[in-house]
Amino acid sequence: MRTVDRILVIDDDVELCSLVSEYLQPEGFQVESVHDGERGLDRALSGDHLLIVLDVMLPTINGFEVLRRIRRTSRIPVLLLTARGEDVDRIVGLEIGADDYLPKPFNPRELVARIRAILRRTRSPEAARETQIPEMIRVGDIELDPATRTVRHAGKPVDLTSVEFNLLQVLLREAGRVVTREDLASSVLSRKFSPFDRSIDMHVSKVRKKLGDVDGGTDHIKTVRGVGYIFTRPRDTGVRDDAGRGVK
Repeated sequence: MRTVDRILVIDDDVELCSLVSEYLQPEGFQVESVHDGERGLDRALSGDHLLIVLDVMLPTINGFEVLRRIRRTSRIPVLLLTARGEDVDRIVGLEIGADDYLPKPFNPRELVARIRAILRRTRSPEAARETQIPEMIRVGDIELDPATRTVRHAGKPVDLTSVEFNLLQVLLREAGRVVTREDLASSVLSRKFSPFDRSIDMHVSKVRKKLGDVDGGTDHIKTVRGVGYIFTRPRDTGVRDDAGRGVK
């Protein structure tokens, strides 16, 4: 019997919630709508849903605070709804732990596509376990276990969101080689890269902080100007990409 994918929408716009429900239900999703932050947080932590669609502007508790409290105890995927043109909201949301964002007003088809992309990313480990046991990845003092979705830095656990884990996994598998932003957007966010989309950069920044990377120090993840990122292997110094561009 096919299980129902339950989505929680936290937004005080009742009409928008109704519209979202109309579009998601025919796609096989069961939608629950909550219209204030306090109640939304309570339902978000219930464990009854696969994904949360969360608006920034909410009564009682704003979306950022709801997201902060969710991330204290849960890794449930969160798609943040932001006002169009509010880059600060998007950056803050990604820094707090949102898996993706979508500016309002949005095309309902894009909402469905974003939700499906997030669920594909979060479900992929289960599919992998059904076919084979993924191998542990070790590069320097970083150890990533795809089977248990855990990461350790110098033996200590590192708490990553689903997107952050997937991003680090891609970089580790390509350690010592440059991975372009286009490839990261495709493999991690399941969408084409846009020059104006800073999602990948923000997720990389979060992973760097959690791995203890410090500006000016010895970083695990280095930036290749205008191209992408590289996870450096131990003793890699003065790394350059194929075009001879320097890495910082």
